[in-house]
Amino acid sequence: MSDLLGPAEVRAMAARLKVSPTKRLGQNFVHDPNTVRRIVTAAALSPDDVVVEVGPGLGSLTLGLLPVVAHVHAVEVDPVLAGELPATVATHAPAQAARLTVHVRDALRLADLPPPTPTALVANLPYNVAVPVVLHLLATLPTLRRGLVMVQQEVADRLVATPGSKVYGVPSVKLAWFASARPAGRVPAAVFWPVPRVESGLVAFTRRPPPRTDVARETVFAVVDAAFAQRRKTLRAALAGWAGGADRAAAVLAAAGVPAGARGESLTIEQFAAIAAEGENR
Repeated sequence: MSDLLGPAEVRAMAARLKVSPTKRLGQNFVHDPNTVRRIVTAAALSPDDVVVEVGPGLGSLTLGLLPVVAHVHAVEVDPVLAGELPATVATHAPAQAARLTVHVRDALRLADLPPPTPTALVANLPYNVAVPVVLHLLATLPTLRRGLVMVQQEVADRLVATPGSKVYGVPSVKLAWFASARPAGRVPAAVFWPVPRVESGLVAFTRRPPPRTDVARETVFAVVDAAFAQRRKTLRAALAGWAGGADRAAAVLAAAGVPAGARGESLTIEQFAAIAAEGENR
């Protein structure tokens, strides 16, 4: 692995660039080499993988990724950090400098990437946009086969939650449309600068085919959003607006084999897809 950044180097680099981590951009920089090694190992990457890294910041994780994959697409919204990243790689990992492409872009507005084609998402995601970024990239970059993301622990719990769990909700269901997900460990706050007030968690996911191909993802997600808009309501009531009335919702649910008195937190992605498909057929 290349020469990784430690706490002193991270702070010195930030001072030289006059970079102050901002809450607006959700910036918390990893400064612990062992954590970087742990993330890279947990990602289970192969030498032919092409990684998308969102929010590389000062380059701590980037330096850990470059020696073990074919290429890294680093997507960074901060132009100062994006501009410095190639120099950091040239200094700390000169042999892998050609494997890096930096994109000064907002990941939520990313529509595509130039070759080489991305196969994995590995990132320390800003807390404030973690779920939208993961879902957007899985929808936008169909060649992504798997990923490992570091997010706020509360968000990690939601992403990997299963039906019936207290934290099962919209993020859980929508990620399940694209991939199977599992927890891959906890990360203490002390490995970041500045130190966040919460712990982080690692979430690993592997893409799988959508549960159904006869209904649009957007239609399924509209059902999911309606079902969880008021968690205490039964699906008959919660889906009334979407279906065009409570009686119509009950008919759609019956056709999909879902009890009208059930609640969204008890349903699998397959059941949500079945409801959406029946709704389109009526």
